[in-house]
Amino acid sequence: MTIAWLDGTYLTLQRDRWRCAIGRGGIRADKSEGDGATPRALLPLRRVLYRADRLPPPRCAVPVEPISPTDGWCDDPADTAYNRPVTLPFAASHEELWRADAVYDIIGVLGWNDAPVVRGRGSAIFLHLARPDYAPTEGCIALALPDLRAALAAGLTAIEVA
Repeated sequence: MTIAWLDGTYLTLQRDRWRCAIGRGGIRADKSEGDGATPRALLPLRRVLYRADRLPPPRCAVPVEPISPTDGWCDDPADTAYNRPVTLPFAASHEELWRADAVYDIIGVLGWNDAPVVRGRGSAIFLHLARPDYAPTEGCIALALPDLRAALAAGLTAIEVA
């Protein structure tokens, strides 16, 4: 397992250290849906999704697959698909993965609240692209494109959030 360490606003993997954005709610051990926090935990990288119309597939140690305009992620704790991928259109609250901005051009699906899913404990914790100003996320971890590609190419398989 190739684990990166997140300590506030830097992600460290082996000898590399990259600036990153985290959740607007900071880092919390007691993560809950809508708090905007990044969970304090070991987050395994389950798979990587990407926009094939914009970028080539990233090199990485986990499965890689392209997304489509019908891909979403349920963030409604009352729905049976909570914290799981869904196909759009979808009636319950969800995130659209095919976005107009570049933030989800590469999405690392991080293992949070998925084995098993606990309603209300938080959903859609991703490793994705940072905005140019590194604005806080809704709880995800975000890196600049070259840094995200480098971390994935280095064999990243998990992130330990301290």
